[in-house]
Parts: sequence; structure tokens; C-alpha cells
Amino acid sequence: MTAATVTAEGWGWWHAGRDQAAVAGLDLTIPPGQRVLLAGPSGAGKSTLLYGLAGVLDPADASEETGRLLLDGVPTRELRGHAGLVQQDPETQVILSRVGDDVAFGAENLRVPPEEIWDRVRHALAAVGLGEDEGIALWRDTSRLSGGQKQRMALAGVLAMRPPLVLLDEPTANLDPAGVLEVRDAVLAVVEAIGATLVVVEHRLGTWARHMDRLIVLEPGGGISHDGTPAALLGPGPVREELAAAGVWVPGVVPAPVTPSTGDPRPETDLSGPARGPRRGPAGHREPEEGIALLSARDLAVSREAVKRGWRRRLGSRPAPVQCGLDVTVEAGEAVVVTGPNGVGKSTLLLTLAGLIPAHAGTLTASAALKGGHGDRLPDDPCRWPARDLVSRIGTVFQEPEHQFVAATVREELAFGPRHARDHRTGTRRWSDAQARARADELLEAMGLTGLGEVNPFTLSGGQKRRLSVATVLATGPELVFLDEPTFGQDANTWAVLTGMLRGLVAEGSSVVAVTHDQDFAAALDARVVELS
Repeated sequence: MTAATVTAEGWGWWHAGRDQAAVAGLDLTIPPGQRVLLAGPSGAGKSTLLYGLAGVLDPADASEETGRLLLDGVPTRELRGHAGLVQQDPETQVILSRVGDDVAFGAENLRVPPEEIWDRVRHALAAVGLGEDEGIALWRDTSRLSGGQKQRMALAGVLAMRPPLVLLDEPTANLDPAGVLEVRDAVLAVVEAIGATLVVVEHRLGTWARHMDRLIVLEPGGGISHDGTPAALLGPGPVREELAAAGVWVPGVVPAPVTPSTGDPRPETDLSGPARGPRRGPAGHREPEEGIALLSARDLAVSREAVKRGWRRRLGSRPAPVQCGLDVTVEAGEAVVVTGPNGVGKSTLLLTLAGLIPAHAGTLTASAALKGGHGDRLPDDPCRWPARDLVSRIGTVFQEPEHQFVAATVREELAFGPRHARDHRTGTRRWSDAQARARADELLEAMGLTGLGEVNPFTLSGGQKRRLSVATVLATGPELVFLDEPTFGQDANTWAVLTGMLRGLVAEGSSVVAVTHDQDFAAALDARVVELS
């Protein structure tokens, strides 16, 4: 196949139930073989444009389309398979249970000769760092891959297709620093070899900018604000400053965290009016002072396949932990960042510390300061706590935001936690309906989600979903917050707000533990770094 030509003629797209178009009045031509870096603030329609180019948007679902979007002069929906798309969320792209089969899926559907497919599969997996030299066999269970490894696998599937148009939506966001460069170079090498047209959506432009022919910046709600070479737009001058002010991650510019005023997340026992007064824990006790240990792990081993009670040798080989011998302490009023290469068990450690999966071995102990003045009846290990006691003390933001959405609208999602939170001693509500609604409105404004309150959470952009997932946990003000890749999908301005909110949480005495590859985030929180190898 030859490289594809992309044409947009007044193209626009309105998602069902939205008051504003995701993209509107877009006029654009991308000649065959050009490498384009697509940027813009969170919610500017970058992912929507990629989905349109891939031919997977369907106006039959009550969405509306204007204008025309063409590949080689043909409407994109008539050329499905002509473009290879790596989506923002790697979980949504896993199709089959074995790595080799999953990577081969696209090529098989394009009727690539069977004798050629497996050479492509092996080459693509090796190119993205998932080859047999890295210990990833073709029959490896896809459910046992980490989030970053799934992202690499999705990219390998596209590279194995060798399409005339390659579309990548935040392809390196969940990768470790070495993996970012490895994957970028793999993409560029394959695109060069097959002569494809390349469109990459990234917030962090520095990784790709000098390798791309063109930088296009989308305007929120429709149109293009800037279009030129990366060197011309990102070099010193007023355009660079304008882009930075709009939230574009200009290389070399790190925004200062912004702490919005969101009121006091903790209620008083009186539910008749707005929550006021000093911050108090779920049982009404004052927050633990800084320097006091909240959670301690000793000789901890973690695994998604923890040994269950009643295991016998006849059931098979004993599951091996992904990490072992870990000693970790989380103190009140501190920030901790967990880093390390993809697949070393960072998310597994996070879920274990958060009390959501059992420890494989070793001990995990919650202190009296975390249990609270009336927590004597609770076991030491948070994994053994009843759900109502766990969520009132420990909040967790998952790597995939959709895994924690339970309501039909964004506003209901933010009010859900405060509305259902209960005092574990009396069973009475901790917030009135009025307080829950007020808290939801505060967070809508603080997180830049104003105007999206009545929207279904699953229809938000990737960056908006991430901010919502963080806000739902912060809404109830837990003493200890665990976050997995909290800054994923954020433009510079929303990153500054998200980081500022977490800094404020730490300053107020709560503790934050985050899995992240974002070094700027770790520095902004002045975090203690735990590096897994």
C-alpha cells in the first residue's frame, strides 16, 4: 500500500448529549508520507479526530457529523482497516488471550498471507520491547501484562498491520523513560520502512517534536489555532509563549502547580449546613500529625496471583511474586512516588498497600493513627477491613479511570462518595444531600469540568476521565490516597491544577502515594521516591 492522503473539508463532530462540538469546521490536508504531531489542550478533540480518521465514529449513535473526512478521497468509514489506531486506553484494545494472537489479529483481518504474519508479529513485538529476548513468549497470557506492556502490545499490533496511515493516541504515556525512546524509535523506523503517513497525539511534545514534519494545534471546540513546523512553533518567541499559556506542553516549560479553593472536604457531625471547621477523620478525630506512620510493610511480597488459603502442592506450582522483600512505610503528611520499568509490579504494589488485593507474603500493618480513635476492632491488614471502613480512610485511583465510574452523569459521580459515606460507628450519613451537591459543584469547577456535569462519564476525553477519577476519590477526603498514573492525558494547565490539589492535600496532613513515570510530578510534590527494579 502507498501512504494515505488525509483531507478534512469543514469537518465536525458532536458527541451525543453534548452542548458543544468536539471538533468543528476543520479544514486540513495531510499529504502522503507526512509525519504530523497533533497537540492542543485537554478536550480539544484530538482523540475524536483520530477516531474519525480510523473510521470508527458512527453518526447512528445520535452523534452528529458535518463536512467530510476523507482518506485518499474516500470517506473514512468506507476504508476501515486502511488506518491503524492505537487508542489512549490500552485495556480497550486487548482482544485475545495470548500475546501473539492479539498482535496477529489486525494482520489476519487484512488477509495478510499466513506465512508472512508471524514474521511480522515477532518483528513488531521485538521492536516495541516485548520480544522473546525480554521474556515475553507468544503464548503469554495478555491478562498478565502491565498497563505499559499492554500499550506496547497494542502498538505492535498496528505495526504488524503495516497500514498506509498510522494513528497513535498518547502512545508513550504509560511507558517508563527508556521505553518511551524505544517505542518512539520503533514507530519511526516502521513508518519509514513502509512509507506510511503518521499522526501522533501527545501532550508531552519534546519526545517527538524534532522527528516530525509538522505540528498542528487544535482549538477547543473547533478549528486549528497553529499549524507549522515544530521548530518554528516551539522556538523562542511569542508563539511559544502563547502555546504554553494555552496549556500545550512546550519543551522546557514546566508549569507551577495551582491550588484551587475547593472548600473543606470533611463534614462536621451536624448535617444541617455546609461543612466547616478543622479537618477531621471519619470518626471525628483530628488528623494524625506529620511524621507519624500510617502504613508499614515489612518483607512484603506482592502478586496478582496471591497464594490463597488452602493451597496445596497438587494444585500446581506455587505462584511467584512479582516483587518481594519490600520494606515500605507511609507517614502522615508525605508524598511518595513509586517508579520503575514497565512490568516490575508498581501497580500490584499500589493495590496491595491500598488493601485491595492480599499480600503474597510478609506483613502490612495500619497504625492506630490510620484506624482512628474507634478503630481498635479493625485488623492490622487493611485488606481484611470491611469496605465501609476501607473507603472512609483510604482512597484509590486506578490506572484505568473507567474502572471506578458508577453513576450516569459526571455530577452524580462526584456526589456519589459523599452521599454514601457513613460513620462506621453509627451507620449514619456523614454528608447531607446539600453538602454532597456542593462538594460536587466545587470539584467540577476545580477540575475544569464545568459544563460537563450532566454528561455520561464514559463519553469524556481521556484527560477528563482521569481528572474525574481523581476528583471522585478526593471528594470524601481520605487520610491516605493511592493513585496510579494520576497525570496521564493532562495538558500543562490541567496538570498544574491536579498537581496543586494533591500538594494541598499533603499540606493539610493527608498522604499521597502515586505510581508514575512523570518526573515533573514527583518534583512538584517534593515526593520521596521508591524505585522498583
